[in-house]
Amino acid sequence: MSTFRQESVEDFYEMGEELGSGQFAIVRKCRERKTGLEYAAKFIKKRRLSSSRRGVSREEIEREVDILREIQHPNIITLHDIFENKTDVVLILELVSGGELFDFLAEKESLTEEEATQFLKQILDGVHYLHSKRIAHFDLKPENIMLLDKNVPNPRIKLIDFGIAHKIEAGNEFKNIFGTPEFVAPEIVNYEPLGLEADMWSIGVITYILLSGASPFLGETKQETLTNISAVNYDFDEEYFSNTSELAKDFIRRLLVKDPKKRMTIAQSLEHPWIKVIKRRNVRNEDSGKKPERRRLKTTRLKEYTIKSHSSMPPNNTYINFERFSKVMEEVAAAEESLRELERNKKSFQEDIEALLSIYEEKESWYKEENESISQDLRQIRQELQKTEALKKQAQEETKSVVQAANGLKRRYRKLENHYEALAKQVASEMKFVQELVWSIEREKLQSSEGDGSIR
Repeated sequence: MSTFRQESVEDFYEMGEELGSGQFAIVRKCRERKTGLEYAAKFIKKRRLSSSRRGVSREEIEREVDILREIQHPNIITLHDIFENKTDVVLILELVSGGELFDFLAEKESLTEEEATQFLKQILDGVHYLHSKRIAHFDLKPENIMLLDKNVPNPRIKLIDFGIAHKIEAGNEFKNIFGTPEFVAPEIVNYEPLGLEADMWSIGVITYILLSGASPFLGETKQETLTNISAVNYDFDEEYFSNTSELAKDFIRRLLVKDPKKRMTIAQSLEHPWIKVIKRRNVRNEDSGKKPERRRLKTTRLKEYTIKSHSSMPPNNTYINFERFSKVMEEVAAAEESLRELERNKKSFQEDIEALLSIYEEKESWYKEENESISQDLRQIRQELQKTEALKKQAQEETKSVVQAANGLKRRYRKLENHYEALAKQVASEMKFVQELVWSIEREKLQSSEGDGSIR
């Protein structure tokens, strides 16, 4: 859970005029007491109870804060500080004081496509940065495309309001119903998986309005608008696009594609000739050899569009109860899928039961046979075991007898060995005696022979 500063925001910032408001948020101008620098303080009303629909949930606030903390780009609003009290979370944001881009352009008498693409290029750069971080804004519309300061030669675009932005994680399917009806992609309308492609559709709608002052899918009612979006029902009316180049129309066509996978990506849009070519020759017939002349788009209709949008649309024109509607849609989709699954299984259900019964009966019979066979085998094994135990006992007794007999033989062997040694000594002694006797007899014979010879 993210932790925010618990001190009073007014101890550090002096609050000023209100700059704008939404359903659950108020933005006020403020000045940092320590440095004197000006910022915008966005007060977001916290939801007190999880079951309540008043206020913004902690999870949503933390998601917006985590995204703002991660981004740092010249064309995107930056987060400076965060405070929290009992009722609100206060985001201290970069002050964007130049107003909306469309209001700025509507003040001009006319607009060239080159001027339009210079601003559009900044929008694309900001979105390219977001998409490189797998962040989808999901609420790109004119009121969220501001100018940092309009009183400079080349005003800088700032993308604001990341209240419904999401990190698109690979492998995690994400669906929701949110955004401003006029600018949402078909996959949002049809409650299909969402990705970065939804932002590209919104850029296509913004570009269409920027060049014509007309909204491609806006109907008399919200439902008519959503129906037009789902059917991709739009055209390039000559009344509005008589001075628009084919390259500009091609850029829009490649974005207003129903299939998200076939829609132009942010990288491809930056490489599109209408955006990439810095010096563009806007002429009606480029092969005519006439001197190039810039195509100027009248801003009268754009001015009418901005006046109408500010006067007729409520602040932050989004689905007020998108959370509730999203949950209902999710439950409906799950229920429909369950019904389809039941329908698919209905035909084979009875056959499965019959097959199971047949298998059960077969198994039951098999188990009975096996049980009898096993019982017989167990009896036989028990008998064999008893025999084995008897043989084991007999073998133990025989072994004991053999050991005793072996011990007796061992003792007899030792006695015989001792007796043999004694006899050997006795024989040796008697042999010695015999030898000595023989030697004695031989000496006597020798002496006797010597005596007889001397007498003669």
